[in-house]
Amino acid sequence: MKVLHVVTLHTPTHEFGGPTRVALSQVRGLRERGERAVLVALGDGFGGAELPREVEGVPVRLFHARHVLPRFEVSGITSPQLLARAWEFVRSADIVHVHLMRDLITLPFALLAVRAGTPLVLQTHGMVDPTEKRVARLVDALGVRRVLRRADAVLYLTERERRETAAVVAPEPIGPQYRLVNGVPAGTERRRTDGPPTVLYLARIQEGKRPRDFVAAMPAVLAKHPDARFVLAGPDTGGLAETLALAEELGVRGALDSIGAIDGRDRVMAQLRAADVFVLPSVQDAFSVSVLESMSVGTPVVVTATTGLAPDVERAGAGRVVPHGGAIGDAVLELLDPAANELASRAAFELVRDSFTIDGVLDTLLDVYGRVSARG
Repeated sequence: MKVLHVVTLHTPTHEFGGPTRVALSQVRGLRERGERAVLVALGDGFGGAELPREVEGVPVRLFHARHVLPRFEVSGITSPQLLARAWEFVRSADIVHVHLMRDLITLPFALLAVRAGTPLVLQTHGMVDPTEKRVARLVDALGVRRVLRRADAVLYLTERERRETAAVVAPEPIGPQYRLVNGVPAGTERRRTDGPPTVLYLARIQEGKRPRDFVAAMPAVLAKHPDARFVLAGPDTGGLAETLALAEELGVRGALDSIGAIDGRDRVMAQLRAADVFVLPSVQDAFSVSVLESMSVGTPVVVTATTGLAPDVERAGAGRVVPHGGAIGDAVLELLDPAANELASRAAFELVRDSFTIDGVLDTLLDVYGRVSARG
């Protein structure tokens, strides 16, 4: 089976975050199971270097991004060269799996799959929901509602995402919906830490991820653990200067290591294994891969109650779920207690192993592919 995955953007530092990482993981797993899967996307941030044909062992077809509508950021980039070949890509696939957002790449591919009659699977990653923004509503009218109605499968991460995606096309019916969680490789053993406590933030450094809440928690933790180290890792997508300024203002800059983007999954996992607590202050993440990766090695997490994984973390005792960013400091202090950390570490490791492995995701995904192929 030849499966075409389409995602908007890949950069050397994974600035687009979750959707691209999920797509890469799915394509890698499909190929390991004998399917002919490939990923198509825009490439940006490579300077004058030739775009790679492989990313982390996954074959990719990348095309140089053109920023035609800079004010819309990722939604405003495209590639005439890629769009010129889109029909060829779609027609040659048995299934087109689009990681959909309101943009100039994934939406055109989805529309072409509908036109070509190629079975279409949409995965929205929490990025397509009801909105009052005029431009987004126009894009919905021009194509998003059409592809959501005509898709052979629409994948969702959480019940909230299922409802909100369906609401975009209401009162008309959406295509068949199936739950597909994110997954990561199961850990082989839990991490062990020693030395001064280490608290880690690893995500894009932008306002939406709320890295300032991570820094704001530092004084309370340092008051009881003056030797603690805080690591701020991830590509700067607009929030680094303000985050570091807050650290200076609070007098904790000396305890904060700002290490920038981490290149390569092995280095990411090494950073997660070295942490005593992982903190993601974002209030919007649908289903953070970084949180899953952290738990997969037994590093307890602190997440906010409105994120997609919060119910699972709370139910399993795999960390702490906080109502807002102001409660992060107390949650970290609880998890720095050795006994509490050990309990949460075991729970985190078992939660991923039991519910969120990539093997389980691939079983579900291949079942969905079988259903849509049979309907075709």
